[in-house]
Amino acid sequence: MEGENGAIMDIADVERAIRWQAEHCMRNGAPCTGRLLLGFLALLGTDLAVAGRMREWEGLSLEDAMPLRLAGGFHNLHLTGAEMRLGPVYRGETTVQGEVDAIVLAVAQDHDAQLLPWFDGPPQTNEAGRSAGVMGALLWLSDRIGPRFALMELGSSAGINTMLDRFSFDLGGVRVGGRTSPMHIAPEWRGAMPPQADVEITSIRGCDIAPIDLTDPVQALRLKSYVWAEMHERLERIDAAQALAVERKPSVERADAADFVTRMLAAPQDAGVARVLFHTIVWQYLPPVSRTLIEQVMERAGKEASAERPLAWIRVETNRRTFRHEIRVRHWPGGGEEALLGEVHAHGAWVEWFPA
Repeated sequence: MEGENGAIMDIADVERAIRWQAEHCMRNGAPCTGRLLLGFLALLGTDLAVAGRMREWEGLSLEDAMPLRLAGGFHNLHLTGAEMRLGPVYRGETTVQGEVDAIVLAVAQDHDAQLLPWFDGPPQTNEAGRSAGVMGALLWLSDRIGPRFALMELGSSAGINTMLDRFSFDLGGVRVGGRTSPMHIAPEWRGAMPPQADVEITSIRGCDIAPIDLTDPVQALRLKSYVWAEMHERLERIDAAQALAVERKPSVERADAADFVTRMLAAPQDAGVARVLFHTIVWQYLPPVSRTLIEQVMERAGKEASAERPLAWIRVETNRRTFRHEIRVRHWPGGGEEALLGEVHAHGAWVEWFPA
């Protein structure tokens, strides 16, 4: 098992990746999902198709979130009612690992072909709770580059966080947004208070290589499947997001992230409105060439930014050395130096804000 300061995302060995991911779930309030993941170890020695896919995985098993891809398939079987044997595991009634292993093996044997396609793409959790870090960063930026923002999101998935202008936020007592919203974001707030500032979002657009339509019940259920089964509050937030999407669909286009950023920054910019690129736990999933291109495009755009047409970049991403999830911001004009504003729980349960 890698230590907190190890190269944890570089784990390629499948068994180690499964064990690490299981422990991570258990440490983050999802022991039932953790036990389910450990059950995948019982599959590795079988001749099942899912076992072969795991054993022959090319690349970095953990960075690719390979164990969580299969976990999504298992949860989907439970949510659709196709597999009742998983109920005791997800409800925490079956906790003996050997018993969990037996259930996982039996389910995989009966649904091998149905589970196999879940390996084809990374999990799309689209966690609304992470928007607390984004809104905190916008409050911080408001005092520096003005209160009006045109937002661009990478890896939008179903576009839940492209609707954050319709959320209700309570960030350590600082309230933003309408209080009647079905999506109420109120994480446990630690550390310093966030700035009390105005935030006006003039537009939000997002992109994803495989966007999910929240208004389609089948696609929405797939999104739910990636949520850890015991995380009831997170599941409720997807229901709230569905309600907002039915009211007005989010603006998410199918596009490559680097192409999207390049196009958005090439378009005319309104005076008095800051362009803001943001993303939450997405950067690790982008190909290295895309990351480099986005960095280059942002640097060029930063050099052209002015007080009348500013630019900012909000990153709520994983520190690969510590595996902590950090809120980092750059803005132009002003040199584009990066500021570390705080840390967040992986699913938005808490925010620790650092003093300015």
